[in-house]
Amino acid sequence: MPSDQFSNASMMMAYDANKKSVGVAYLLWFFLGGFGGHRFYLGSVGLAVTQLVLTVLGAVLSFVGVGLALLAVVGIWVLIDAFLIPGMISAYNNGVRLKLMAGGQV
Repeated sequence: MPSDQFSNASMMMAYDANKKSVGVAYLLWFFLGGFGGHRFYLGSVGLAVTQLVLTVLGAVLSFVGVGLALLAVVGIWVLIDAFLIPGMISAYNNGVRLKLMAGGQV
């Protein structure tokens, strides 16, 4: 076998090991969406931490009334994320593919 077949096979193995799954993202969205679980999975750590902080603050401040507004904002944000997940998965997986094609580490 030529060496380029080995490199193609190893590149495909690396891609399969690093790509993200739509199914896993939706499971995390469904069960941990308010805590940013799906965004942590997709590498959007900053936005995931923001969702997590808003959810915790909303729960703590819910007796005041301000917390309910925060929880509503997070709820709308998570609902919008349900439609954005396929695009986020595609962008992440394309980034992995491009890094591998350029010879970089993922």
